[in-house]
Amino acid sequence: MKQVERFFRRYIFSIVGILLAFFAVNLILLLVLFSAALLNEKTMGNFPISTFSEHISMQNGELTADSEAMELLQREAAWAMILNDAGTVIWEKNLPEELPRTFTVPETALFSKWYLHDYPVTIWIREEGLLVVGFRPGAVFKYNISASTDYIRLVLAGAVAAFSINLLLMLYLFIRNTRRIERAMRPILAGIQALSQGKSCKLEEGGELAEINAGINKAGAYLIKKDNTRAEWIRGISHDIRTPLSMILGYASEIEDTSDLPENIRKQAGVICRQSEKLENIVTDLNLTTKLEYSMQPIQKQSLDPVELVRQVVSEIINTGLSEQYDINVSEERSGGKAIISVDKPLLQRMLGNLIQNCIVHNPAGCKIIVSVCIRDTECSFMVTDSGHGISEAYLKRLNNDENVSSTQKQTGEVEHGLGLKIVRQIVRAHQGVILFSEVHPHGLSVEIKLPIADKNFNPKGKRN
Repeated sequence: MKQVERFFRRYIFSIVGILLAFFAVNLILLLVLFSAALLNEKTMGNFPISTFSEHISMQNGELTADSEAMELLQREAAWAMILNDAGTVIWEKNLPEELPRTFTVPETALFSKWYLHDYPVTIWIREEGLLVVGFRPGAVFKYNISASTDYIRLVLAGAVAAFSINLLLMLYLFIRNTRRIERAMRPILAGIQALSQGKSCKLEEGGELAEINAGINKAGAYLIKKDNTRAEWIRGISHDIRTPLSMILGYASEIEDTSDLPENIRKQAGVICRQSEKLENIVTDLNLTTKLEYSMQPIQKQSLDPVELVRQVVSEIINTGLSEQYDINVSEERSGGKAIISVDKPLLQRMLGNLIQNCIVHNPAGCKIIVSVCIRDTECSFMVTDSGHGISEAYLKRLNNDENVSSTQKQTGEVEHGLGLKIVRQIVRAHQGVILFSEVHPHGLSVEIKLPIADKNFNPKGKRN
């Protein structure tokens, strides 16, 4: 479920990131718009009246505007005049005919803050008097406002509060919506995760995502049915093969042991025996791995001494007539007293036997094999090491990554089914252990299996001290 929680945490963080990016982009856009408005001298409210005033000068006792001043007026379709202290127009350009040429002090005060006969105006103080620039009606909106400082502070605080409330409200709605999606999606994701692990699942087929839940239930039922069918088929095939295979093996053994038959016939019978034994082992492996995969093999644990277990397995392999090309040794290391482990003895014997047989099969020229047991405080480590030719680095990486290496092909073209290694992994997993493959220098392969210890202070008589 941690993966599900991480998924929704990332979803919430992405929403918060989107909101922050949204507000940042809008803030940047507002700043750009305000900057453009301040720098755009073509808008009436930002008419460069101070610059315009600099282009009006006194020449030969008369006020005169140069070409740049005239261009500014023409570009804005504006007019201009200068009033002396008495309110009389002493200079004008494009001044409308309907406007008076003399203004009283109240009239001057009024249009300086408002409009002059519907003409929006802006003013500038000069040495000669008051410079007034007017624009066509409707070109500029003018509004004079005044308010107390406390009121402005209250408005600004209200704006900040409203913005914060809206932001928190949006976050709340996003998180609430995410939680609703999470509640609906959590069972679905858990069901998918269970299906990926080969487990069954049953979801409630209700709510907004009822169709998806029903589909997952249907898929789960189909997979379980398919797995059960395959397991039953393998069990049936294994059972059906055993009887004719036993007859083939029995008759072939009799033919091989009959001294009256020609030598080539006896050799052929021996080949049939060995291939039949190999086929019997394959069927046994296939049946066992199927039981382990579908939890049809009950784990019957018992307490035993791991060193004695290893010695039994090695003795059985040596007593089967092992070639002198192979040298098998057993070593042990204990960090304290003896210990016992709680394991399924037949399965563990099978696991160690498969690892030793792998050393033998993959090194036909012979090698030295060391089966060691290391007992620590909390775990028992089994290690099978050979001095053979080893394996490639890529294959070693695949083994440690638990990738599918169920079959290999020899240089002779013979295909090995590779179920032995798969069974080893399944037995280790059934005992909550770990397996690690490593190279041995200068050449060889080492397989280490770590299993938890059930008890310490083991007594060989089966009693605890």
